[in-house]
This record gives sequence, structure tokens and C-alpha cells, in this order.
Amino acid sequence: QVQLVESGGGLVQAGGSLRLSCVLSGRTMNLVGMGWFRQAPGKEREFVAGISWTGGSTSYADSVNDRFTISRDNAKNTVYLQMNSLKPEDTAVYYCAARWMTAPMSPSDYNYWGQGTQVTVSS
Repeated sequence: QVQLVESGGGLVQAGGSLRLSCVLSGRTMNLVGMGWFRQAPGKEREFVAGISWTGGSTSYADSVNDRFTISRDNAKNTVYLQMNSLKPEDTAVYYCAARWMTAPMSPSDYNYWGQGTQVTVSS
């Protein structure tokens, strides 16, 4: 049974940084594409960043490009999201998701989801 568990969320002031982690269990991380999404109250879930199973291909939402970095350590079955220069509009529940090989931007393309971790950025 595949499970994803996120951690690293919290309260931070604008301009600060956080690093989110997502651990996959139940299978190897090989051949698994990983994505980070977020959902703010009253809004739809949106793509933040994605990384292919090799780590050779990454993509970002325009709103986070140059501030966030996605990475993975297949030996630890873990994907990370380094978030710098945080803004109040980054406040949301952040979810990691997994699917076969690639990391597209649509939430409906993913098979497995974590429970989410809250990120709150104060102004």
C-alpha cells in the first residue's frame, strides 16, 4: 500500500524559508514521478512543482519559479520542496502526490496523495 507523508510546514514571516519533505512508503521511489500541490481556503488545488522519476526534469508554477526548488533522494524515498522568499499568498495546505514516471501539472493525473501540511506566511 503506497503512502505519502508530508512534513515541514509551519508558520513563517514573509521573506522567510521552509523546507517541506514527503516520504513515500509501500514501494520504491524508482519510476515514480512526484509533484507538489497546494490549496488555499476557497480555492482549487494548484500545481506548485514537479520532478520526474530520474530527477532530470523539473517544472514550476510561474508564481513560485525562482523561489521554490523541488528535489528528490530516491535512496531515502523522499522528495523535498525548498521554499524561499515566502509571501503571504503562499499560505496554503501543501500536498505531495505520486504517479508513474512523469510529473504533470494536473492533479487528476496523480494516483497517490499525502494528507498535506499547513504552511502559513505572515505579513
